[in-house]
Order: sequence, then C-alpha cells, then structure tokens
Amino acid sequence: MRLFVAIFPPEDARAHLRGRITDALAPGGRRVRLTPPERWHLTLSFLGEVEPERLPDVHRAMDDVPTAGPITLRMSGGGSFGRGRSAPLWVGIEGDLEALAGLHAGIRDGLAGAGLPYETRPLTPHLTVAYAHSPELREALSGYAGPSWTADEYVLVHSRHAERRGYEILRAWPLG
Repeated sequence: MRLFVAIFPPEDARAHLRGRITDALAPGGRRVRLTPPERWHLTLSFLGEVEPERLPDVHRAMDDVPTAGPITLRMSGGGSFGRGRSAPLWVGIEGDLEALAGLHAGIRDGLAGAGLPYETRPLTPHLTVAYAHSPELREALSGYAGPSWTADEYVLVHSRHAERRGYEILRAWPLG
C-alpha cells in the first residue's frame, strides 16, 4: 500500500484558490493540467510502500502523536519546481508553522519508533496544484493570498493512482 499522512484544506479554501487559477487561465492562456482540487493536500509525511499487515502499526504510531490543538493555516504565495513542460506548480502554506512543524516531527518520530518508513526531508509546506509550464499561473500563484482556515485533523491516505482510483482516506486523527 502506498501511504502518506496529510492535511486537506476545506472546500471553501480550495474553491477560493480554484477561482484564482481559473482567472489566471482566462481564454487565451496556456493549457494546464490541474490536479483535481479534491486531491489538493499538504503532505506531512510520505511513507511510500507499506505492507498491508503493517497498517495496524501505522495506526498505533499515529494514535500516539502529540497534538497541541487545531492549526490555523492559509494558502499563500507559490511557484514551480523547475521550468519544464510538466513542472509542478505549487501554492505555499503560511500561518502557525511552528505548530505544523511540531505535528510533522511528532508524526516522523512515531513512524520511526514503530520501525515504519518515513520521509527524512524537512517539511516544506505546500500543495501541488498543477503540472505545466505556465508563466501566467506561476505569477498568479506567487501573488496569491487565500483565506485563513483551521486544520482540525490529519489523515492517513492510501494513494491508489496506480489503479486509477485516486486517494482513499483510511483514517483521521483530531488535532486536539
């Protein structure tokens, strides 16, 4: 099972960003392959392939993650990773980044303590929203400032893209 732990922004925050993207790609703009907005998420930890029999271990590790309560965030700024035809375009996250970093560290420590895989790179809070070479969209994202929202849970997600089935949320944990 290909797994990751994430926070999904609420529908109204995603709709606001989608409106900004739509405006930037008005008629005459380049074709852009948007990631479906219902899949826009902030990855807290990528586990990669985990044997299904280890799923209870993942649940126990997440059960023990200390949380300090809901986290206030907002999508703001953005850019691209690279400049190729299919460069990932992203929007940044700002807000209570200290609490977000603490949650990330708790998740990482829980996974490590259970002998589970986890990504060792530092947290770079962002959401990938498209794959394209689009100066118009990159510029629109760089100046973007969305509404604040409260993250009140984080989730374990099974990525089923290889089966063309998208994401399946396996379980959610409250923040606080």
